[in-house]
Amino acid sequence: MPLRIVANRPDPAIVRLPWKLPLEEWSDEYVVPLPRGLSRHVVRIVRMRDRIFAVKETQEPIAFREYRTLRDLRRLELPTVVPQGVVSGRVSADGEELPAALVTEHLRFSLPYRSLFLHGATADNVPSLINALVVLLVRLHLAGFYWGDVSLSNALFRRNAGEFTAYLVDAETGELHDEVSDRLRDHDITVGCENVFVELLDLQASGAVGGLDPHQVIELLRESYEALWAELTHEEEFSTDDLWRIERRIERLNELGFDVDELAIVTDYDGEQVRIQPRVVELGHHARELRALTGLDVEENQARRLLNDLTAYAAQHDLGREHRDLIASRWLTEVYEPITAMIPADARAKLEPAEVFHEILEHRWYLSERAGHEIDIFETARDYVDRYLSRRPDEAITPER
Repeated sequence: MPLRIVANRPDPAIVRLPWKLPLEEWSDEYVVPLPRGLSRHVVRIVRMRDRIFAVKETQEPIAFREYRTLRDLRRLELPTVVPQGVVSGRVSADGEELPAALVTEHLRFSLPYRSLFLHGATADNVPSLINALVVLLVRLHLAGFYWGDVSLSNALFRRNAGEFTAYLVDAETGELHDEVSDRLRDHDITVGCENVFVELLDLQASGAVGGLDPHQVIELLRESYEALWAELTHEEEFSTDDLWRIERRIERLNELGFDVDELAIVTDYDGEQVRIQPRVVELGHHARELRALTGLDVEENQARRLLNDLTAYAAQHDLGREHRDLIASRWLTEVYEPITAMIPADARAKLEPAEVFHEILEHRWYLSERAGHEIDIFETARDYVDRYLSRRPDEAITPER
């Protein structure tokens, strides 16, 4: 049976991987030591020249279905791993048929939830993980995607200015609809609560986390989901004397990090009452603003933190009358780039530059509080790099062998 590869922008090196061997027999020549989440399938993280990929063995129809689903979700600009291709027609040296393989690009600086607790996360970080999972689920539902197997295991997490951002990594059970019904949404939440409850019990049993009440955590999951869904979608009614509430609704959504791309506004027959309802909302309000000003592509909370520092920089240098684009350019070249350039080469796999910058800002607050006056940002950065960054474990693997 000939080997068949269907790929998105294929890397020729994919052909040279040992497809005649079951994944569990692949050697260190190909497999790299990155943490993997729990999976019902055999999964390996592999290197193809200067790129890192995740390879999952599964049945051929399932592999192609998940590949196409992930491509559809990427076109909708949703946070998922990037699908690279499907390899089928695999046969061992003994002539035995082997499972097909789904290939996705490894999400740099992302970790499975269990690995986060090996990298310093504690019970105090669990609510942040749950909130990240909730935001991911709400975004998927708004886009018409029914997940079918919501869990911490089926997501990857990236640090986001002290919080986390969740990315969909397993779309095997998912379905893309024009709209997700209330029944399907409730099923996703119920399944998510059941899965997360078991995952938390497993974490406790392994000794990775203590002092945690799984019942409270799943209550938080459901309550957070319902609150965010309502804020993003509920219909609001008021009189024409209160039209300011339209702008306030949009401001509230912006504060949550969402932009309103389409808003339905309907008046009653007499034109005295107004009903508004967001129709299209999209996360990334601050990230898009920062990208437009500086070209930096970072997570939403990181962008919010960097924009706040940019504003503080403008006030400190009395640049209030300058155009914001010019202020951003000065801040980028005088503050952000010199600070991130201070990260030693052997520490660049520990955290993303924007996350390092966030931690330096946190460290400056601590040092300034202790000193009774504000500490210089560059002095803070040197202290943080020397005392803290060097001790952190790597959260990414460099492409060089």
